[in-house]
Amino acid sequence: MRYSMMLAMPTWAILVIVLSVVLALLIGFLVMVPINVWFRALASGAHVSMFRLIGMKMRKVDYKKLVQFYIIAQKAGLKIPIVELETHLMAGGDIEKVVDALIAAHSAKMDLTLEQAKAIDLAGRDVVEAVRTSVTPKVIKTGWIDAMCKNGITVRAIAQVTVRAKLDKQIGTADTETILARVGEGIVTAIGQSTTHNEILADPSVISRTILKDNLDKQTAYEILSIDIADVDVGENKGARLKIEDAEAKKKISQAAAEERKAQAIALNEEMKAKTQEMKAIVLAAESEVHKAMATALKNGKFGVMDYYKLQNMVADTNMRNSISQPKESKEQPQRPGGSRPISGESF
Repeated sequence: MRYSMMLAMPTWAILVIVLSVVLALLIGFLVMVPINVWFRALASGAHVSMFRLIGMKMRKVDYKKLVQFYIIAQKAGLKIPIVELETHLMAGGDIEKVVDALIAAHSAKMDLTLEQAKAIDLAGRDVVEAVRTSVTPKVIKTGWIDAMCKNGITVRAIAQVTVRAKLDKQIGTADTETILARVGEGIVTAIGQSTTHNEILADPSVISRTILKDNLDKQTAYEILSIDIADVDVGENKGARLKIEDAEAKKKISQAAAEERKAQAIALNEEMKAKTQEMKAIVLAAESEVHKAMATALKNGKFGVMDYYKLQNMVADTNMRNSISQPKESKEQPQRPGGSRPISGESF
């Protein structure tokens, strides 16, 4: 029935319907297929099929950027499959750096594969910088590093390290920070082994020779080509300062010990004074008992008045003999006018 209806339609109506369908298909094709990108790739000699471009667009891939660097790689003589670039882009890599690194390595006739470049980029390193450093070594510089010689003098040094990147060691190895740390450790060791600071000032290359004996670039992404001492300076005498600080500490310890002994002596003296007062109190108590006993004896007639006088005479005689037996005091020195005595050894 529909066929019979179409036959019944005028010819011009059928043409309008056909043209509308064709126009709709053409518009859909132009919307889905990036003609300009496809034509640019075709004109550049880096053909990309329309179906691949449609697939990229449906996967929401930045196909314009992808085709652009694919064309650059093809123009540089690199046979890189576009699917590899698309995979790397979808993995979060930077295809611009990968392509630039491959072109630089190809120009320098270096052995760098696409897989290596992609792996270095996804590892978080700058693959372009790695290739450049592999071709042209770069110089990294330490800051001022202080160390003390055996004589106690501090020596300061700055080192310049020339390194070259190792492309096969870019993944899972240490960066330049590790090399600088190892060089700093070597400088401290070399200065510490020197007897005097004059040895370092006379020949700074002693530090370089000591450091280069160790394999400082082991497990790193760089190869050390040379280590040069850029500047050397003499600092303070830390050995003398440490000795002074040690002497001050010992002095304070001795003073504290002396203060402790002084406090103990004062406490012992006060204790002896207290004991003396206690003994005096005991003696006074005993003397009071003697007087009480004498008073009781007198009262009971067991001790006479004459006996008491004889006892007093005996005490007085004993005191006199004690005073005679004691050494005589030195005569008093003549006084100056005004009552002051001359100082011992002073002439009039």
